[in-house]
Amino acid sequence: FSLLEDDDGTEELRRYYARYAELAREHRVGLVLESPTWRANPDWARKLGYSLERLDELNRKAITLLEELRTEHSGAQPIVISGCIGPQGDGYAPDSILTPEEAEAYHAVQIGTFGDTAADLVTAITMTYAEEAIGVVRAAATAGLPSVISFTVETDGRLPSGQALSDAIRQVDAAADEAPAYYMLNCAHPSHFEHVLEPGAAWIERIGGLRTNASTQSHAELDEAEALDEGDPADLAERHAALKARLPRVSVLGGCCGTDHRHVGAICGAWLAEPTART
Repeated sequence: FSLLEDDDGTEELRRYYARYAELAREHRVGLVLESPTWRANPDWARKLGYSLERLDELNRKAITLLEELRTEHSGAQPIVISGCIGPQGDGYAPDSILTPEEAEAYHAVQIGTFGDTAADLVTAITMTYAEEAIGVVRAAATAGLPSVISFTVETDGRLPSGQALSDAIRQVDAAADEAPAYYMLNCAHPSHFEHVLEPGAAWIERIGGLRTNASTQSHAELDEAEALDEGDPADLAERHAALKARLPRVSVLGGCCGTDHRHVGAICGAWLAEPTART
């Protein structure tokens, strides 16, 4: 989000998003514009020397940028603006566990800002444990915004907290008066979670999106990596196509660590090439 501090950084972001808008238009699909605010929450902002007042301004500026992009690239397909929420702690290994009440109070700051903008929803990306996700959902409901929860998993298909993905989804759904619109998986390679998917299970029906890593490496390995692992875009796309029948509700596709427009374009093409493609 620090790129929003000056015109050059803002224009760099604009060009970045525009490439994905072009991809969506090429494939005739809708687009979710995710704000560059994953770390624009109080604790991380404080570490970077930002005041809460400046943090509020930058969160608002992020949504304004996406508004402008939506207007510029509007067409036959919908464009949705999502306020991106990141974890309070480490995105790979939770070093402290918030209660749902603590998480709600913490994330209410950023979500409250989004509630006063053109954001259509909020999406919590790389959630590592259920309690924080519950707090996000509750804060979003208070702000009058729909929410999406995206969990990350380790190579064994479990959350970094050790909880099974299925149990985490059930726990959040059971604890929130207004459940998330849907769940996603992000910051994991398909090979890390494909073995835990249960065809026909009710919790599978709640997964609506995938934003996977290009790399097959674990979080620990990626954390120590000195070079970006871009993986194999074609293989990643094929793996997504193979998952389609097992994840019938997925309609949001994107990328996470190591991916760029090449990976997302390949994934989209492979997904839509299937006979049962949902448009």
